Amino acid sequence: MKKHIIFDLDGTLIDSAPSILESFKHAFSVLEVMPDRPITPDVIGPPLMQTLASLAGQDDPVLLQTLAAKFKAHYDSAGYQKAVVYSGIQTLLETLEQTDATVYIATNKRDYPTQKMMIHLDWARFFKGVFALDSYTPPMASKPLMVAQILADYEIDPANAIYIGDRFEDGHAADHNHMDFGMVTWGYADKSVAALKSHWQECSDVQALQKLLLC
Repeated sequence: MKKHIIFDLDGTLIDSAPSILESFKHAFSVLEVMPDRPITPDVIGPPLMQTLASLAGQDDPVLLQTLAAKFKAHYDSAGYQKAVVYSGIQTLLETLEQTDATVYIATNKRDYPTQKMMIHLDWARFFKGVFALDSYTPPMASKPLMVAQILADYEIDPANAIYIGDRFEDGHAADHNHMDFGMVTWGYADKSVAALKSHWQECSDVQALQKLLLC
């Protein structure tokens, strides 16, 4: 069993797709901007500004900042409360709490709603640290760098750590830091078993994830 476990959040521990997509649609609607692509669950995962640029099909900083403000106001007020914990995850976290493992979150989600969500779900007790790109000043440029900072700050040996996520980006963050990686297949990204790297471990359900983490 790995001593240190780092989880992604959206698409891994919680399904926040309905509320996030609702907030994206709200932002574009109130500004009367037509999205350049469908607002579907596969857009969830990257940092907010990157996602907005993809949805808008342009990189006008004024437009993107205005869209971001509308999104944040909508999501941060109540949207985050609509996130649904994936079946079996609560029990998994309670099980890990009874072990010697130290558990963290490393997410592209903004820090403010992430911390509010921890309070709403009463999850703070499960995690030694909960980190987003903008938990740092200046914000981290990427998830691989954020994970590297967590490893450094807590003096974690990568050989005794594992990262769990639902996107290929998460796997690359683990590879960048010479960690094991478990990819859950119930998240948002398009998954093809053939596209998984041979050293990544696929978890098709929470039972498989628990077996991976407790072995």
